[in-house]
Amino acid sequence: MAKAKSAYVCSNCGFEASKWNGKCPECGEWNTFEEVEIQVSARTAGKSRGSAVKDISDSILNIGAVDASVREIRYDTGMNELNRVLGGGLVKGSLVLLGGEPGIGKSTMLLQICQTMGDDHTILYVSGEESARQIKLRADRLGVDNENLYLLAETDAESICAAIVKEKPEIVIIDSIQTMSISGISSAQGSVTQVRECTNMFMRTAKSEEIPIFIVGHVNKDGAIAGPKVMEHIVDCVLYFEGQRNMTYRILRAVKNRFGSTNEIGVFEMADAGLLEVDNPSMLMLEGRPLNVSGSCVACVMEGSRPIMAEVQALVSKSSTSQPRRTATGFDYYRMSIILAVLEKRLGYFFGGLDVFINIVGGLKLDDTAADLTVAMALYSSVTDKVVDEKTIALGEIGLGGELRNITHAEQRIQEAERMGFEKVIIPYYAAKKINTAKYGIKVIGAKSIKDAFKELG
Repeated sequence: MAKAKSAYVCSNCGFEASKWNGKCPECGEWNTFEEVEIQVSARTAGKSRGSAVKDISDSILNIGAVDASVREIRYDTGMNELNRVLGGGLVKGSLVLLGGEPGIGKSTMLLQICQTMGDDHTILYVSGEESARQIKLRADRLGVDNENLYLLAETDAESICAAIVKEKPEIVIIDSIQTMSISGISSAQGSVTQVRECTNMFMRTAKSEEIPIFIVGHVNKDGAIAGPKVMEHIVDCVLYFEGQRNMTYRILRAVKNRFGSTNEIGVFEMADAGLLEVDNPSMLMLEGRPLNVSGSCVACVMEGSRPIMAEVQALVSKSSTSQPRRTATGFDYYRMSIILAVLEKRLGYFFGGLDVFINIVGGLKLDDTAADLTVAMALYSSVTDKVVDEKTIALGEIGLGGELRNITHAEQRIQEAERMGFEKVIIPYYAAKKINTAKYGIKVIGAKSIKDAFKELG
């Protein structure tokens, strides 16, 4: 017979305590503790300390005896952008968590890959939010009609896992984890305990049956995946869909990947027929760029192994308030403050009474320090009203002394700039020394400081 045991669980991080606390000692959030009842079987509760321990020594394997051939353990999803983010394809027996804002395209993308993957694999699509008829209507709109796709509208995690073990589909999609529940746990669907235990159950099923499982996760108001943080530790891969619902492009980014790099991104465009892959993100990001306008400069940033062009816009204007405004969209605010301080100290351009706005067009977030010089050039162009030539890009990390530091992947960035039709690239002097600039059809200028770089504008 089961005994009820009460515990208090933080809804933010999943920390458990025996009594209620106003502030979580783990994550520091206030008023996040919720009381939950945990069912503990009498058999488990009454186990003696001297009970026999299961012998698992026969399960120990030598690492050389484990077959890990990439050809055998990865499935092609049919989307090159998704394959890139996953590290080359979907790994057999992996548990992948896909999160993002409502309406961003999570369910759409997973339903679309069923059309291609269904040619060679059987797929079970489990939905706790829609009926089978609703999924069928959405599939008809997206042109998904593969005969190897099976639908199941269910929220009981134990029944779903039992069906997976019995039917043995080759790929499973769970949409979404917040709608799943285990009957033995008294908490409501979507609670910390339910999400954690359901994720654990799907993880054990994926590993024991060697079936890859996609899990869709909702996000909270802060943009993080709803549920305990431990859920992201359990899964093998965590993918985030980024973008704004009123814009057509979407960026898929891996924040955790046990089988590949976390630096790769996939770019998609939302159309009437679903998500379309963007093979040339640089062209998408530079589309509609204004010409002969001050305050604009182009950067080439590295997203994993992929160089992407991005337009940096700066607007410097006289402030109407006693405290000037500083706004950075897509660029680190504190990095912008450092660049402004260097421009004031080393070059004498004072921004004390001016409003400064930085915007990265296309919704990209530039974490690459090579974009420092691009931002500085855009600021210089705006404050002096000098136009940066539309065929020029600028790359370099700015030091506190105003010097330009070396950048990585300089040759790949130059090749991408040449491919996109640019005629001149300004890079740090020490980066230019290491490459053979004569083999490129683009003019490469090495600058030792931001002052040298600004001279190229005239």
